[in-house]
Amino acid sequence: MVQKTYPTIGCCGLDCGLCPRFYTVGSSRCPGCAGPDFFNKHPSCSFITCCVKKRNLEVCGQCSEFPCSKFKSNEEYQTAKESSSFPSSKKILPNLNFIKKNGIEKFIEQQNNRIQLLETMIKNFNDGRSRSFFCKAATLLDVTDLTNSLDQANQKIKKGKIKQTDVKRKAQILKQIMERK
Repeated sequence: MVQKTYPTIGCCGLDCGLCPRFYTVGSSRCPGCAGPDFFNKHPSCSFITCCVKKRNLEVCGQCSEFPCSKFKSNEEYQTAKESSSFPSSKKILPNLNFIKKNGIEKFIEQQNNRIQLLETMIKNFNDGRSRSFFCKAATLLDVTDLTNSLDQANQKIKKGKIKQTDVKRKAQILKQIMERK
C-alpha cells in the first residue's frame, strides 16, 4: 500500500495532524492522510488516487496542475459549514499555496509547532469535551495567539491558585481566552 511521508497534511490541504480524529483513542482514530491503515478506513479518495498513487506527490500543491477542478474556490471554502469531526476547510487552499511557494518541509516545520501547542492543550486542558475546540483553534489561530493564550491561561490558573487537577476549570479559562482571539 501507498503511504505518504507526511500524513499530518492531507493531499487536499486539510490539516490532518490538527484534526480531532487524529487524536482519538481507539478504532475510530484516523491515521492521517495515507497513514498506516488509512485505506482500510477510507478506501477511496480521489485526491490520494491522483496525487499520491498516480503522481507520486505528497500534496496537490506540489502538482504543476494545482489548483485543478477537484478544488472549490477559496470563497466556497471560507463559507463552507464547519464539521466538528474534521479539520477546518478554511485552510485548504492557504496550506497548499504555502507549500507551492515555500515547500512542504517549511510547511511541516510550521505545522509541527501547531501540533506541539495542540498536544499541550490536549494534555493539560482537555476536560473530555474540549478536544475539537482545541483542534479548531490550533488550525485557525496564529501560532503567536496560541502561545499567548496558553501563557495567559497558565498565569490566570497560577494567580487564581487553581489546582492542576481541576481540568474543567482550566479548560474553561483557556477556551475563554481563545474565544477573544
